[in-house]
Amino acid sequence: MYFVSRALHGPQINYPVIEKLVLALIYAARQLRRYFQAHEIEVLTSCPIKQVLLKPETSGRLAKWATELGEHDISYHARVSIKGQALTDFLLEILGELQQEITDITHRRHPEEKTHQQWTLYTDGASSKEGSGAGLILTNPTGEEITYALRFDFYTSNNEAEYEALLAGLRLAVKMGVEKIVALTDSRQAANQVTGEFEAKDKRMEKYVKSVQRITSSLKSFTIRQIPRGSNRRADTLSKLASTCLGHLSKEVMVEVLKERSIDERQVDSLSTTRPSWMTPIIDYLQHAILLDDYMEARKTRIRAP
Repeated sequence: MYFVSRALHGPQINYPVIEKLVLALIYAARQLRRYFQAHEIEVLTSCPIKQVLLKPETSGRLAKWATELGEHDISYHARVSIKGQALTDFLLEILGELQQEITDITHRRHPEEKTHQQWTLYTDGASSKEGSGAGLILTNPTGEEITYALRFDFYTSNNEAEYEALLAGLRLAVKMGVEKIVALTDSRQAANQVTGEFEAKDKRMEKYVKSVQRITSSLKSFTIRQIPRGSNRRADTLSKLASTCLGHLSKEVMVEVLKERSIDERQVDSLSTTRPSWMTPIIDYLQHAILLDDYMEARKTRIRAP
């Protein structure tokens, strides 16, 4: 047993919760480097660290940390017991820096069960002369929140920004394995067009509706409702901040910049292979966390994947 502890200072205090958790893993890997290099490491956590590290473009720090952790043989598993976590939780209560941000993180229920329960998604989009942006808040059944903001590098109307926020939230939830979602938006048009009560006469709106339906068809249940703007203030504030002052916002929440619309069709060359190539192990690891049986080959794949 090793005691590894470090208090956060300066800008680190304003990191998003998920970045603080990855930073804690970075500290452990650096302090216990000889053990991380010599053995397979299992990280027990109830947070989607693996999913975030596999999509590091949302933050330059995460991209750097993902590469640094990639040299080690690390696997992530759901934490099912709090016995081994008691000391860490005790230290966390003393420091008090993350206690308010991670609520009920030592839950006794199996973390994977939360993905089979109903999650709530708050979305909002904003468009102005200064730019366009979107904000979303994904809340799990125990009340833990994932805050996300988007900045658009293309012009959008308010309705298009609302759809981009909804699509981004759905993509995030699907990647985390969520199967039941209730989407709440203050856009009357988006909510009623998705449910079929309003007809999407514009071709672009029709494409957005089809994109939402395509994603939600893989879910066990999906419901979208319109709520008053006053009940959606947090997502509304995120969207306005993302459209105006992106630099300040990126210090506190995860921010992603979209280069093109979600409904734009990408022209790519079709590839067909009759046998596995050098890319196959990397693709299998990134998509399904599958590694080769050979230890050295599996370690090479894990290092190259980031």
